[in-house]
Amino acid sequence: MTRHLCLVVIGLVWMAVPAHAQKPAAPAPAPAAPATPPGPPLPTPPPNFQYAPEGRRDPFLSLVNRGTDTRKGGAPTAQRAEGVAGMPTAELTVRGIMQSRGAWIAMVAGPDGKVYTVRAGDRLADGIIRTITAQAVFILQEVNDPLSLEKQREVRKLLRGGEEVK
Repeated sequence: MTRHLCLVVIGLVWMAVPAHAQKPAAPAPAPAAPATPPGPPLPTPPPNFQYAPEGRRDPFLSLVNRGTDTRKGGAPTAQRAEGVAGMPTAELTVRGIMQSRGAWIAMVAGPDGKVYTVRAGDRLADGIIRTITAQAVFILQEVNDPLSLEKQREVRKLLRGGEEVK
């Protein structure tokens, strides 16, 4: 029993001693001479060098803001639909809600300042109006994010201003 106890104590002391104190350090090897001499310097391209793409993309041009946009002189972008059908959910603001013939209808304003009336089932650019209550308009918005597991989300546009996302 005492023999085992002594071995355990020796093992604990051995682990407590730093590694550099356990073994003497070996001398560092001398740096080796280069096996091959450095080659001639690389040639530099002439100052009037032109990249010939031959059907490939120029790797030296930035890919940022390369889309077609009419404001920047590019080709025309796809035209949005007229009225509510061309407006995304984020651009709508609820101006009023009323009841007509037993159904709720909402008055919504777009970014152009015009006011439109919408009913449940009307299409938007990125969703559909699901229901309308006395306090809010519920929109089922299509999520266009490839990393998102959800493909649709419910957005509640409140009559008194504000927005809630579920």
